[in-house]
Amino acid sequence: MHGGIRMTSTPNLYPVRLCAAERERLQHITRCGQAPVRKVRNAQVLLLSDRNRPEGRLTRAEIAQTLGMHVNTVDRVRKRFVLEGEKPVLERKVRLTPPVPPKIDGRVEAHLAAICCSQAPAGRTRWTLNLLVNELKARKIVTSICAESVRRALKKMNCSPGASNAGASRKETGHASSPKWRRSWMSMPRSIPRKSR
Repeated sequence: MHGGIRMTSTPNLYPVRLCAAERERLQHITRCGQAPVRKVRNAQVLLLSDRNRPEGRLTRAEIAQTLGMHVNTVDRVRKRFVLEGEKPVLERKVRLTPPVPPKIDGRVEAHLAAICCSQAPAGRTRWTLNLLVNELKARKIVTSICAESVRRALKKMNCSPGASNAGASRKETGHASSPKWRRSWMSMPRSIPRKSR
């Protein structure tokens, strides 16, 4: 009910009339066994809705029941076919942009690297993943992000939530100053001076 007037659907507003070539193409789609499910089901809707169907067209309710879909889906397929043609109904529209934009792009990576190299918060000796997440949100660099995304970004940049009082730092590759080397050096016996005769 809308403004005192009952709103009714108009299933016959977009009548489907297929030519012989269109009917042949749609039948091939439903029989080849290689088309995506969505494409097959939309082709079936058009075939069953065809006013020129030799066996007679089915109603929207009959089509919905036969194909196991909602009547609104039947109406949308019919409407799009009448207004836009066969191809838009059958082919999925190609996205111009990814469905989900990346959380961390080059701009965010630059901010993340700068944060990592800055002084850790008061009372902390270094940045942790959770601290970095909170800092990115506090600076409004991102609206939402998880610690795992930050971890992957740091790994990509060859960074780690760094050493004490230094934020994060590049991973060292040298071994000359490793604790193992220092322990070995400290454990070496000192030379004993010879007694004079």
